[in-house]
Amino acid sequence: MGDAVSDGAPPPTILVVDDEKNIRRTLEMVLSGEGYRVVEAATAEDALSRLARPDEPIDLAIFDVKLPGMSGLEALERARKDEATRELPIIVISGHATVHDAVSAIKLGASDFFEKPLSRERVLVSVRNVLRTAGLARAVVDLRAELEAKYEMVGASPVMQRLFAAIDKVAPTRASVLITGESGTGKELLARALVRLSPRKDRPFVRVNCAAIPRELIESELFGHERGAFTGAAQRKRGHFEIAHGGTIFLDEIGDMDLSAQAKVLRVLQNGELSRVGSETIQHVDVRVLAATNKDLEREAKEGRFREDLYFRLNVFPLRSPPLRERVEDIRPLAKSFAARFSEENGIRPKPVDDMVYKALEARAYPGNVRELKNVVERAVILSGDVVTIADLPEDPHANPFDDEAAGDDDPSALARFGFSPDDARGGTPLPPGVSADGKRATLKEFRDRAERAYIVDTLRALDWNISRAAVSLGVERTNLHKKIRAFGVRRGEA
Repeated sequence: MGDAVSDGAPPPTILVVDDEKNIRRTLEMVLSGEGYRVVEAATAEDALSRLARPDEPIDLAIFDVKLPGMSGLEALERARKDEATRELPIIVISGHATVHDAVSAIKLGASDFFEKPLSRERVLVSVRNVLRTAGLARAVVDLRAELEAKYEMVGASPVMQRLFAAIDKVAPTRASVLITGESGTGKELLARALVRLSPRKDRPFVRVNCAAIPRELIESELFGHERGAFTGAAQRKRGHFEIAHGGTIFLDEIGDMDLSAQAKVLRVLQNGELSRVGSETIQHVDVRVLAATNKDLEREAKEGRFREDLYFRLNVFPLRSPPLRERVEDIRPLAKSFAARFSEENGIRPKPVDDMVYKALEARAYPGNVRELKNVVERAVILSGDVVTIADLPEDPHANPFDDEAAGDDDPSALARFGFSPDDARGGTPLPPGVSADGKRATLKEFRDRAERAYIVDTLRALDWNISRAAVSLGVERTNLHKKIRAFGVRRGEA
């Protein structure tokens, strides 16, 4: 038995379509002897009917050209027009083959074509190769679907809905797009969404990180070079623009590109022309350009660090990737997505997430934006037990209200407003209850503020001075708690 059956998987099912019973019998014996499952049909009509049955899928079909009624080539053409059988591998055989038949079969999408009388080895080699190629094609499709799902953007906030609407409008066009936004906001995801929704989705997509390429190599990387163009150029090399011909190139961190390279990029954008380093030959390319930066290119251009003409050429359709602080309502669905994806990728059983975790995540600051949120969620999933709780969240590294600069401890008037002396903020002896900083009887508001301060300090101490967790426990926004800590002059570690 051959390699038709492996790892306990069911054997591939092959449909043999021929009006000669002996041919069907011969193919059945040859194929079943190698472990394949074989079903038969005497006409193209019966075969198409059999292929339409979803309960018993066919992995490969072998059609004779000459059949009573509909021919094998007609059946092939119909199969290629049907969504259910468009990708089905089909081999065509003929006892009276002509060059025209062979060419027609290949044009219509046949995976292979050979003549009768049938050679056992020829049949088995063809079937094995066609099935293997089809398996690889399915794997590529599955991988692409996985990648597309991975790069799908999550967001129901108004700012994201406006962004999605803009993507829908510009994606089908050839217009250059300049994507701006802070680090970690998902600028590359925007670029991939633009490609996925464009007519060029099945053409090359080349990403270039301009900040990662040394200045002396950027032109060679983008436009290629000829052999001997410079020391170390041992052979001719195609550049990224050539590789992206017919598709899309994504110039990430374009604000870090060298000025001389910018001039060549402008030339490609203007007329599609480029020349390799060390060559005077002009080449024409058809490439859509997407660019991204976290810099203010307009200001960079005014200050001479970026070509103004290239800026205007790139900025045909600007898209801004919003920071996470402008889409707080997306934090919960993003966190859920990251937790589920991380569990799946690492073979971890999905864990329920306590609702307090989402509230705490929404209260945090994210200078690193979505990328930082993703890291926080993944770490919490790793550290957690059966349920992800607020105790599994890492300390917020950006919550530093206890720093001397932030706390404003040199402002005695701010402390006095709440009934504290400057010494209180430094851990000194607090004033007696009901007595203000000037020795007079405290007002009700002053007394209430002092009590609130004491309760905040007590809560922070109980939660190991974790601002996010304390904010959730106190039922206030993290930013509001920060303000109170500064106003009250609270110090980390005070009693």
